[in-house]
Amino acid sequence: MSAALPDAPGLGFKPEHFREALGAPVAFYEVHAENYMGAGGAPHAMLERLRAAHALSIHGVGLSIGGAGPLDREHLARLKRLLDRYQPESFSEHLAWSSHGAAWLNDLLPLPYTDQSLTTICAHIDQTQEVLGRRMLLENPATYVTFADSTWAETDFLREIARRTGCGLLLDVNNVFVSAVNHRTDPRAYLADFPLELVGEIHLAGHEVEVLEDGPLLIDSHSRPVADPVWTLYAEVIARTGPRPTLIEWDNDVPAFAQLQSETRRAATLLARTRHVHAA
Repeated sequence: MSAALPDAPGLGFKPEHFREALGAPVAFYEVHAENYMGAGGAPHAMLERLRAAHALSIHGVGLSIGGAGPLDREHLARLKRLLDRYQPESFSEHLAWSSHGAAWLNDLLPLPYTDQSLTTICAHIDQTQEVLGRRMLLENPATYVTFADSTWAETDFLREIARRTGCGLLLDVNNVFVSAVNHRTDPRAYLADFPLELVGEIHLAGHEVEVLEDGPLLIDSHSRPVADPVWTLYAEVIARTGPRPTLIEWDNDVPAFAQLQSETRRAATLLARTRHVHAA
């Protein structure tokens, strides 16, 4: 098994930043698994050089862990080949679904939190971890709707998934804030109930704001700097947990590498303060 990610800031790798990324003082890089499922070519040439110098997190977006149907065995096999090739320090996926039968949707869609969906998700995670031969992390979603038939709170649902399967959790603080604003709930109450002891990685990202008649709607766009309220929540989380591997996600309207580094420096400052307090 690979070692854990460092408790420091990382960045989502973008090919246009390859040369700058190679020599940058970034603790780890994260890539989306589905971008590297081919056998070779420029993507792998870049990732091989990046992997030689940095810790690596591989983040899946297409496994459809929350789907009602069976996992795609060919997709899972491609994922295993990728992880075997690069031996990343972390692999993660989403509490969401993205396929129905043979149809694949370019989105991470929500699901009801019921006993039935819990059983299905746990079976999918058990299968994934058995095939991959490693523990995975499961990420909390950004949501825009809730389901009347849900019988579990999201935090309890995630806790029970982890208890049954042994998986860890990836805490996306921006997703917490987006969902709380959209559903007019309290993000601090959510985080107070979240099983922080299971968190193996934290994500931070930017969001868009749409103003509607009944209040704001936040979109998890990954196209802007991390918002100040999200930084505040992040600082409160790591004050409780101590330092954790922290990824800056910026996937759309990607800026210059220097701006991404400014986001990692802000995370590093907060992590350093927390490290000092926990060491005292």
